[in-house]
Amino acid sequence: MTTTIARSTADPGVRSLRGGRRPPRELLFRIALQASLGIAISFLVVLLGYVLWTGLPRLDADLLRNMPSTLRPETAGAQSAIMGTLWVITLTALITVPIGVMSAIYLEEYADPTKWWNKVLDINIQNLAAVPSIVYGILGLGVIARGLGLGLTVLSAAITLSLLVLPVVIIAGREAIRAVPNSIRFGSLALGATKWQTIWKQVLPAAVPGTATGSILALSRAIGEAAPLLLLGALAYISFNPDGVLSQFTVLPVQIYDFIKQSREEFVPLASAAICVLLVILLVMNSLAIYLRNKFQRRW
Repeated sequence: MTTTIARSTADPGVRSLRGGRRPPRELLFRIALQASLGIAISFLVVLLGYVLWTGLPRLDADLLRNMPSTLRPETAGAQSAIMGTLWVITLTALITVPIGVMSAIYLEEYADPTKWWNKVLDINIQNLAAVPSIVYGILGLGVIARGLGLGLTVLSAAITLSLLVLPVVIIAGREAIRAVPNSIRFGSLALGATKWQTIWKQVLPAAVPGTATGSILALSRAIGEAAPLLLLGALAYISFNPDGVLSQFTVLPVQIYDFIKQSREEFVPLASAAICVLLVILLVMNSLAIYLRNKFQRRW
């Protein structure tokens, strides 16, 4: 027994766990990870610095109140793209969040995991989360815009983006519901509450941090998507704000692309300023996710 203990303490892995000298391979691996992180952050800082430096002269009121123009970049704005983005992402949230949360509730609380159809459903949801966004654009164009007759409208774009981020919302909701201890469910049922009352009054409030964070981060991905919307008419030149869900539209990522492809150098500061507006919207959404997570987070 003494010999076994002596050998185990002489092992390099045990000594490294106890604060001793780390093996060379572990040290090299750690240096490689830190170097990769440093390179990624450096590129991000340079890119953000370039965007802010070039876009700062055009971060003015004209950017928010003027419509896009291909003739006068000095006074052109991005109001139609900003309003189109808000219209599309708001409608996407109204479609995605209720369906995603209800689907997560069914799969975690009601579905029998031993049934083959529930297993197939679970596998398909996980696979759909990795499908390229352009595939959803083709689906939206063929089935939603043309098949259902909705046309190239805000509603078609919102439904397409909802299909894109719905698997992520469902997976995040399931993880949040699964993290709620079973003792809360058993205690509620023991006091005479029904299963739905237990879910509505106990499980869902406890799962709010994870569900809200996952939903907002999924919508943050949707707000930056351009590929699906290119097929749904967002590339068209739009000089008016949407007036309903069946109106034509454009969004900030597509408008930025339209500015960049112009041959005149005056469009570069305008595109950078539009990128800054998009970054501000993303930061607000991510900050809201962090706030909701910290406000409602519970430790079990």
